[in-house]
Amino acid sequence: MTELLAQIKAYAESAIARAGEYSGVVASAQQYIVDQFGQTGLIAAYITLGALVLFVVSRLVKLTYSAVKYLVIPAVALAFLASVCTPFSFTAALPVTVTVCSLVLLFKG
Repeated sequence: MTELLAQIKAYAESAIARAGEYSGVVASAQQYIVDQFGQTGLIAAYITLGALVLFVVSRLVKLTYSAVKYLVIPAVALAFLASVCTPFSFTAALPVTVTVCSLVLLFKG
């Protein structure tokens, strides 16, 4: 347990060090934008960055929803049916049904 906590602490310190490196990059990018385009350019850059972040987040949400709708729910339903109709347990049938549903989605396009 202590080794795990030490490893987590080392990862956290590494992440903090990298965040410090990136904050310097962000500060220099902000200064460059202000020097070249003024405060209005900085506001436009924030708006553009916010729009890109919202776009990426919306695509990730849509992908997650599609995965749940077309992969997880059918796989769980098929595993339940397989556990009711066959002597296999739900946990034994679930990997098979996830694979089958994945292949169906893959070949369906």
